[in-house]
Amino acid sequence: MPASNSTARPCPAPGTASALEAGVQLVESSLGEALGQLYVAKYFPPENKRKMEELVGNLMQAYRQSIDGLSWMSPATKEAAQVKLSKYMLKIGYPDHWRDYSGLELKADDLVGNVKRANRFDYQWQLSHLGKPVDRTEWGMTPQTVNAYYNPSQNEIVFPAAILQPPFFNAAADDAANYGGIGAVIGHEISHGFDDQGSQFDADGNLRDWWTAEDKARFHGLTSKLVAQYDAYEPLPGKHINGKLTLGENIADNVGLQIAYKAYQLSLGGKPAPVIDGMNGDQRFFYGFAQVWRSKTRDEALLARLVSDPHSPDAFRAIGAASNSDAFQRAFDVKPGDRMYKPDDQRIRIW
Repeated sequence: MPASNSTARPCPAPGTASALEAGVQLVESSLGEALGQLYVAKYFPPENKRKMEELVGNLMQAYRQSIDGLSWMSPATKEAAQVKLSKYMLKIGYPDHWRDYSGLELKADDLVGNVKRANRFDYQWQLSHLGKPVDRTEWGMTPQTVNAYYNPSQNEIVFPAAILQPPFFNAAADDAANYGGIGAVIGHEISHGFDDQGSQFDADGNLRDWWTAEDKARFHGLTSKLVAQYDAYEPLPGKHINGKLTLGENIADNVGLQIAYKAYQLSLGGKPAPVIDGMNGDQRFFYGFAQVWRSKTRDEALLARLVSDPHSPDAFRAIGAASNSDAFQRAFDVKPGDRMYKPDDQRIRIW
């Protein structure tokens, strides 16, 4: 679940951030949505939101089709899964209603007083929720946050405007790259509702078992194979990924990529994708996916992530999911002996 960004935080310790960065962080923590309004007005035009809504619509349709086509799941559990998917609340870009800060008094010459008043204002705002129904239109992240999340207790997926930029998304770019980039991220977040943890919550966000015992056993059988796959990866000599720690994120990475590819095919409407710069649509899709995970990490930081981060290291988020994709194997004509080759009967397909 997302952490609240609405409580003012102290400025960073001396030497850890510039005065400008410290000021931005303070404004972000105290006036998050007010800053978000400015960000959206400057960097997220209506056309971007329209294109994202179309893309998300194709992702949801692809997921519905994928559930219908599962061979290992019974009709009863499929029906419950479809009900849950149909009740997803989709939040794209920014809130429909902005938070009202008119009751917060700010003074240009009173920094300490501003922080105190901002904390008090937020405290009163939190208290105003007591004894009232949950407002599902509220966001747990500001629009200027480069991230996304699935909230199981509210059965919602949220994509702030700031993640809807390169390398994830570019309104002027080819659809293949966008579906491989932000499409896989959207598929990832949708899939969290059906991973090892999210699958324990029902369509209304209640912690309730909606699976048949047989389907649950088959699901655990498939996920155990994914645990073994990631356990075998060795990012540093003698240091392996913890397949159990990273299971939920690995499920979401793998299923998200597969669903994004299906959604990309839907977007083509049966027409062939153009060849651009010598690459066909499927190849550009996977290039878009891989670019999202390009990064450089110090060994010390990577070691810390291996023991504490529920996400696999970036390179293996790309390698692990792509190796299980039939479309990837076809797109690049991957053959036995190639590093990314994986026999068909060893490719793990869950959702």
